Amino acid sequence: MPAILLLLLSLPCGLAAQDRDFPSWLDQLRLEALDQGLSTQTLDQALTGLRPLPRILTLEESQPEHTINLATYLRRVVPASRVKAARQRLAKHRPLLEEIGARYGVQPQYLVALWAVESDFGRNMGKTPVVGALATLAHGAKRPHRRELFRTELLAALRILDQRTVAPEQLVGSWAGAMGQCQFMPTNYLTLAVDYDQNQRRDIWREYPDVFASIAHFLSQNGWAGDQTWGREVRLPPGFDLGLIGLEVDKPLPAWQELGVRRADGGDLPARDLSASLVRPDQGRAFLVYGNFRVLREWNRSSYFALAIGELADRLTQ
Repeated sequence: MPAILLLLLSLPCGLAAQDRDFPSWLDQLRLEALDQGLSTQTLDQALTGLRPLPRILTLEESQPEHTINLATYLRRVVPASRVKAARQRLAKHRPLLEEIGARYGVQPQYLVALWAVESDFGRNMGKTPVVGALATLAHGAKRPHRRELFRTELLAALRILDQRTVAPEQLVGSWAGAMGQCQFMPTNYLTLAVDYDQNQRRDIWREYPDVFASIAHFLSQNGWAGDQTWGREVRLPPGFDLGLIGLEVDKPLPAWQELGVRRADGGDLPARDLSASLVRPDQGRAFLVYGNFRVLREWNRSSYFALAIGELADRLTQ
């Protein structure tokens, strides 16, 4: 029987991760990593002396959709200065962006928008040790499904180190463990990061071809439609059935037209037979969103985030 199973069987029933002291929890994680084939050398280097980072748990409980409205979020994330900078980057890297966009079926403005919002074009990739951040969250996050998610990401980060293709000092990122100019979580790095320039490194920290191609690969693999936009702001008619708002309701555009939904300027909806859903994140502005919006939510589960990417991408083509 694998060592990790023996250890799990020896634990009292119902003993949650946050109820055990951190060193004991870390010992269990080490055994699990060993059972997955990671080397003792890697685990010794990464886990010896590791301690929780208390500020990480505070940050987890203060996400924007819980603290500010959409208008405030968009002003912070898509200010005029960022739009201007994004236009400059789009022009500067256009040949490479168009080449990668054509290969993966993703419009260049979305690659730049994600790059801009995630790391401010590589200027803010985060300085938190990824292993420390993920260990803190895997052990201490309040919700069990979040602890499990971060445990998976922690094991993936340890595997990245075990592959010896990324230096340990390079494995720093956001408070939640996201890395590089595109802020990939470790599992996404392992499965979706691209060595586009074929130099034997998937370098999402320093190499633009790898950064752009990794973003495009993520979107493509999650179902991006290169001939569609993300959605649009709309106007709802008086007395509209609010029960139709939500991503769980999906109707073709002609059906929304019949229900009285119109563009924000009052014009008719597009005539295309696309499936769409209505979202209204803070009970204010309403948006009719398509499949690409759902793909953006695969990147980040926040509707605020997806709307910010959509708005920035739109402004890059105006």
